[in-house]
Amino acid sequence: MATVTQKPTNRSNTEPQIRENSRNSWQKSADWLNPTKSKWALGLLVGGTAVLGGLILGFGGPLAGAAFIIAILTAYVVLRDIEIGFWGVIAVVCLLPFATLPIDIGVTPTFLDLALGAVVGVWLLAIVTGAQRDLVTAPIALPLLVFILVAIFAFIFGLSNGPLTPTLLRKFAELLLSLGFVYIIVDYCRTQARLERLVKVVLLAGAGAAVLGIIFWLLPEDTTNNLLNMLTRVGYPGGWVIRYIEENPELSERAISTSVDPNVLGGLLLMIGALAGPQLVAKRPLFPRWLTWGIVGSIFLCVVLTFSRGAMFGLAAGLGFIAILRYRRLIPYMAGGGLLLLLLPVAQTYIERFVEGIQGQDLATQMRFGEYQDAITLILRYPIIGVGFAGTPDIDLYLGVANVYLTIAQVMGLVGLLAFFAVIGTLFFYGLSHRHIFKAHEELDALWLGLHAAIVGGLAAGLFDHYLFNLEFHHAVTAFWLLVGLATAVTRLGVAQTNSLSRLES
Repeated sequence: MATVTQKPTNRSNTEPQIRENSRNSWQKSADWLNPTKSKWALGLLVGGTAVLGGLILGFGGPLAGAAFIIAILTAYVVLRDIEIGFWGVIAVVCLLPFATLPIDIGVTPTFLDLALGAVVGVWLLAIVTGAQRDLVTAPIALPLLVFILVAIFAFIFGLSNGPLTPTLLRKFAELLLSLGFVYIIVDYCRTQARLERLVKVVLLAGAGAAVLGIIFWLLPEDTTNNLLNMLTRVGYPGGWVIRYIEENPELSERAISTSVDPNVLGGLLLMIGALAGPQLVAKRPLFPRWLTWGIVGSIFLCVVLTFSRGAMFGLAAGLGFIAILRYRRLIPYMAGGGLLLLLLPVAQTYIERFVEGIQGQDLATQMRFGEYQDAITLILRYPIIGVGFAGTPDIDLYLGVANVYLTIAQVMGLVGLLAFFAVIGTLFFYGLSHRHIFKAHEELDALWLGLHAAIVGGLAAGLFDHYLFNLEFHHAVTAFWLLVGLATAVTRLGVAQTNSLSRLES
């Protein structure tokens, strides 16, 4: 009897102890790098700031100096708590994805560059200085590394097809940062509390973008345009920025929020909407029920108002994944709700556009068919490693096609496409092979379902658009790989918790 009563005591103490050890390990890293607690860090900070600040002020002028101060303040905040850096990345991705600093030093850094660079820099400092002595990884690490190396090789190989400009170099570096961000997310999300906090921020930021999109859509067009033109101060395009179906002002206005492009906004929100879906039926959702319904409702409504057929298809695919895997009894209700949605007046435009798309009658679909043919021609000419990111060697061909898989094959060849499939295949094999763990873990189960559904939705929408692997849409690329990292982290966390309890019971 003594043995029986002892086990629950150990079990109850172990998980908090694991969280405490993880927190202490990261705190040691932060203390070493924190200027308020380390003389070495303080000296390096003061000296480096003085030298760099003088150079930048002398050669770049007052705006460059102001931007440098902002960068230093951002780095200091992230040094004190790297999780704030993660929040900053998520907030910029959802709310100010195209904002740039008011400087031009050959390249124009974006807000996302600053936020992402701060997180990556702090994490790397902790690794190289030995302040963080362990590194948490997952099976996705190796195929992702191969994918990154193939991208680098394709980039170098393709430089003969176009000039190496500072802008191209910056955008490719942004792509590598977004891909490498997966490693940092998996390493950081060592506890359920950290994972849940990041998912909460994603849901709130996504809801914020959706609410802005709905408000802008409801306001008079001139008012919305004037409000969006205020963002020109941080690098946004000016002029008439309102978007319409087929770019025809006679047709319906499309919601764009602060994402400039309605298809890109729809792609972002469909993934966050699929992530939020399981929270509606979870026994213990991350937020109160009323707030959960508000988040899901605003995101779904804004996706509808983007009039993006690819986004709606992706959202349906993500929710279908959830229903088939966990809530089959809800499939009839989801089908009924979908039919009712189709009866709404706003849905009639969707029905017409879907029918036109299937029949190939509308201009957008006809342009896509032409792009597909040209992309396949390019891939057949350069099948192995593609043509790289700088341009094409043939004057009759071009880069750019509304399909993420053809886009990857264009720039990285079939080798790159196979490497991408290896990453995604490893992610889902890792998750599905441990699916049984989460059926008995209510909190993690909703997160597991939502995160994997978000990836399914993004991959489905990728059949009709290319923003998830496009150098022009860094925030969309970052959002996708952020969710890949979180999906990997939730599986790793469930496996780690199960293994810990098994060792205690043995």
